[in-house]
Amino acid sequence: MNRYEFKDSLLRVMERKVHWSQSALEGGQVPAGRLHILLEQEYGVWVRDYPIFLGRAYVQCPLCKVRRELAENLYEEETGKISGSAPHAELFLEYPRGLGMSLERFRHPQLLPQAAAFRALLDEATSGHGWAVATAVTTLFLEGTQHERCVIEPGHHKPPVPRAHHHPLVKYYGLPVSCLALERAQRAVESAHRKGAWHLMLDFVDERERPAVLQWMGHVLHGWLHYRDELAEACGLVSAGSARRAG
Repeated sequence: MNRYEFKDSLLRVMERKVHWSQSALEGGQVPAGRLHILLEQEYGVWVRDYPIFLGRAYVQCPLCKVRRELAENLYEEETGKISGSAPHAELFLEYPRGLGMSLERFRHPQLLPQAAAFRALLDEATSGHGWAVATAVTTLFLEGTQHERCVIEPGHHKPPVPRAHHHPLVKYYGLPVSCLALERAQRAVESAHRKGAWHLMLDFVDERERPAVLQWMGHVLHGWLHYRDELAEACGLVSAGSARRAG
């Protein structure tokens, strides 16, 4: 598998990181009384422990140039000092705090079955299959979107970032704009992190490791889709196909 084939295969995985519930979430269709489920599950599944996933990639990596980039990413996640903010997991908690939710629920969130299965898959993928798999799963899949082609291929334009007052939590649920600190921190480092992630994958992953990276990216995509199905149902959302069948 040459570099081009590897890149294109990774991009095709990321372009499938789309779930039918996204438009409903962005349109404020989650009942306010169930919004805490969405935030708790995301926090417990990966947001809180994202630095741990990165750390696992770091300790498995024998390449000093790769470790330096992973260390910089890890430093920002744990401290927020590159973006001039705070630890990203703490910034995430500004959402429930600003919405008047009890933060006690976020200390030990109870994961739904598919959420727990997806978290176990992330732990497996980042723990014992080498730095390349762990780095792909964290810096590409978890941090990336279906618009990754915009990052590395000229001529592909990423959709514009909505203004703060158009953020779904602000527009539909009354979150104060001041509680969007995570978005501001991510925008400060996003370009460097996205380009850095692809640089590590395309320029440092040995050709012999590429099939395993793609295999695990496929596993994680599959687990994520099942997790998002369950999460959407728990939040009271129904896909158009399910609604037609029910009717």
